[in-house]
Amino acid sequence: MSKSNHIANEIPASLKVEIKGSALLIGLHREKKRNAINDEIILGLEKLLNNIPAKVKCVIIYGEGKHFSAGVDLSELKEQSDPLEGLLHSRMWHRILDTVQFGKVPVIAVLHGAVVGGGLELASAAHIRVAEPSTFYAFPEGQRGIFVGGGGSVRVPKLIGAARMTDMMLTGRVYNAEEGLRIGLSQYLVEEGGGLAKALELAEKIASNASMVNYALMHILPRIADASQEQALMMESLIAALSKNTPEAQHRLQHFLDGKAKKVGE
Repeated sequence: MSKSNHIANEIPASLKVEIKGSALLIGLHREKKRNAINDEIILGLEKLLNNIPAKVKCVIIYGEGKHFSAGVDLSELKEQSDPLEGLLHSRMWHRILDTVQFGKVPVIAVLHGAVVGGGLELASAAHIRVAEPSTFYAFPEGQRGIFVGGGGSVRVPKLIGAARMTDMMLTGRVYNAEEGLRIGLSQYLVEEGGGLAKALELAEKIASNASMVNYALMHILPRIADASQEQALMMESLIAALSKNTPEAQHRLQHFLDGKAKKVGE
């Protein structure tokens, strides 16, 4: 996509932006640093996610070169001179990764090579993660004398459990792609180099959904999972009633009843 396009306006060179069909592709473009995430990348990502064109129904985040992301750029962390500065930096990450998880459209992360530290925090904020065989996951922060600060302690245990997260940080344990699929760090494992094609295939399926359903899966389902059973069931009833009475849902239901829609498994 040309830099003259409004969506790429003022986006840093460390991000590569392109629209394919109904998907917005965002590439981490800092290969010499193994796509280590600095403030320039994270703030550019926020700007993109807050200015998504109406035609875009899904976002795909991937890494250029050999890795998705080897984590936060530690040289920037070292420059922070006091605890308040570190706190504000962490809260900035929280704000931006909340925009990934609770934004306008679903997000797919395509993973290969290092998915480490802040890279894993970014990936865990996505709604679907597609991994290639070269993918490996780690939280080396414990060995660096620091604690995760980009939401990893909240999101990753929800994917793999607190015990596995604790083990990763206490011992520096590394999970490979197959192990990551088994424990929940990814939902798909494809052949090497096939991640982006799979993500585009999934993006088209996502784009074909009713918009209310996609919104509910992004914004309501996580809150149902965190709520008490009584509150969760009430939220489920409310969104079920809202979604099935939209004109789009009524049209789709009638299409199915008329025998014009594919049945599951066909």
